[in-house]
Amino acid sequence: MTGADTFRDDLGASVVVALVALPLCVGVAVASGVPAELGIVTGVVGGLVTGWFRGSSLQVSGPAAGLTVLVYEALQEHGPRALGVLVLAAGLVQLGMGLLRLGRWFRAISVAVVHGMLAGIGLVLITGQLYAVGDVAAPGGTLEKIGALPGLLGRLDWAAVGLGAGTVLVTVGWRRMPARVRVVPGALAGVAAASAGAVLLHLPVHRVAVEGVWGAVAPPGPADLAVLAGTGAAGTVLALALIASAETLFSAAAVDRMHDGPRTDYDRELVAQGVGNSVCGLLGALPMTAVIVRSSANVEAGARTRASRVLHGGWLVLFAVFLPGLLRAVPLASLAGVLLHAGWKLVPGRAVAALWRTHRGEAVVLVVTAGAIVATNLFEGVLVGLGLAVAKAAWETSHVHVEQVREGEGLCLRVAGNASFLRLPKLLDVLDGLPGDRPVRLDLSGLRHMDHAWLTALEGWERQRTSKAPGPMAPGPMAPGHEGAT
Repeated sequence: MTGADTFRDDLGASVVVALVALPLCVGVAVASGVPAELGIVTGVVGGLVTGWFRGSSLQVSGPAAGLTVLVYEALQEHGPRALGVLVLAAGLVQLGMGLLRLGRWFRAISVAVVHGMLAGIGLVLITGQLYAVGDVAAPGGTLEKIGALPGLLGRLDWAAVGLGAGTVLVTVGWRRMPARVRVVPGALAGVAAASAGAVLLHLPVHRVAVEGVWGAVAPPGPADLAVLAGTGAAGTVLALALIASAETLFSAAAVDRMHDGPRTDYDRELVAQGVGNSVCGLLGALPMTAVIVRSSANVEAGARTRASRVLHGGWLVLFAVFLPGLLRAVPLASLAGVLLHAGWKLVPGRAVAALWRTHRGEAVVLVVTAGAIVATNLFEGVLVGLGLAVAKAAWETSHVHVEQVREGEGLCLRVAGNASFLRLPKLLDVLDGLPGDRPVRLDLSGLRHMDHAWLTALEGWERQRTSKAPGPMAPGPMAPGHEGAT
C-alpha cells in the first residue's frame, strides 16, 4: 500500500474516531465534576501528544469512563485546584515505570481483578448516571446513591429521562443500521437526536455549559503542589497511575488481537501515557488512558498508522474551537445516557457466568473486587481484589499429600507437595491422630517446598513425641537420618 493510500485510510479513520471521542470527552468530564472543556483538552493531548509515540500504533487515548469515579473522589477530597497536580504526579509515575521497563509486569495482574475493577467502575458509573439522566442532584457516596434510589422516581424530570433513554436506544439500535449509515458512530447519533429534540421541543432541561476550551485550562501553580503533602494524596496518585496503566495495557492487548500490524511495546506505551498525563496535569485537565471504544473504532474504520490518532486530536480542536454552539445544545441527560451505556458494557455479566461454570474461585475474586469498589472506593477495592487473588493463588499452589504406610512394626508418614502454613492444619490433624505406641518415620523427600511454619511444627511434634516415647524413636525432620527435608 502506498503512502497516499495509507494517509487516505488514516484520514477517514481519524474523523470517525473524533466523532466517537467527542461525546465521550464531554460526558466523562461532566460526570467527573469538571468543566466539559477539560475533557476535550485531554482528548486533544491524547491525539496530538501521546499519538506520536510508537508504543501502540493504533490504540487511541483520551479521558476514560474507567477513571471517572477516581477523579470525582479526588476532587471531593482534595478540591478542583489539586487535579492538575495529581494528574501530573501520576504521569511522572507512569513515565518512571516505563523507563524502568515495568510495563510487562502489568500482564501478570489477575484478569479477574481487572474485570472486577471494570465491573465496579461500571456499577458506580451507572448508579451516578441514573440521577444525571433525570436532571436530579445525586447524593455524595455510592452507597448513599444506592440507598436513595427508591425515592428517585418522584424527583425525576421525565423530559430529561426521555432524552437519556432515547440516546441509549439509538446507541444500542444503531448497530442494526446499514453499513453506510454506521459510519456515523451510534453514540454521536444518539446525542445528536436528543439535542435536536430538546431544541425543537424547547425542553427545559439542563445542557452542557461550554465557553472556551483554552479558557478552561488552569495550569497548577507552585502553591498547588502542597496537596501532595496531604493525607491520601499519595494513594490517589498511585491509584491514578496504576489503574490508568492497567487499563491502557489491557486495552493494548485487546487491540493487538484486532489487527495484523506491529505489536505493542508495553514499556514504550507506558512512557507515552506518562508523557501525555504529565502534559494533561500541566494543563489542569483530566487524566487519560488508552480507551478500547475509540481504539476499536480506529481499527474498524481502517486506520493503518498512528497518523489517524494524531489527526483525531486535530479534529477535536476544530470541533471545540469552531463549533462550541453545537456543544451548548447537548442535554446533560443525553450524555448521561451515553455513560449509562458505557457503564453497562463495563459490567461483564457473561464473563461472570462463564467463570462460575469453569473457575469459581476467579468468579469470586471478580465479584468481591467489584463489590469492594462499590462499598469503599476504587483504590481500596482494587487492593482488596489483589489481596484476594494472591491468597487464592497461594492456597491453590500449596497442595500437600500426606500418606501413612506400614513399615514392619512402625509407620512411615510420607509428605509430598508444597508445605505452606495454609495447609498446616491438615498435617497437624494427621500428626495428632498417630498412635503413640509405635515408631514413626517421616519421609519428606516428596516436598518441593517447606516454609518456616511447617518446620517449626514438625520440630515441636518431634520433641513432644520423643519426651513421651518409652523407647527409641525414628529420626525426626531434623535428625541425621531423615529423608528429603527441604
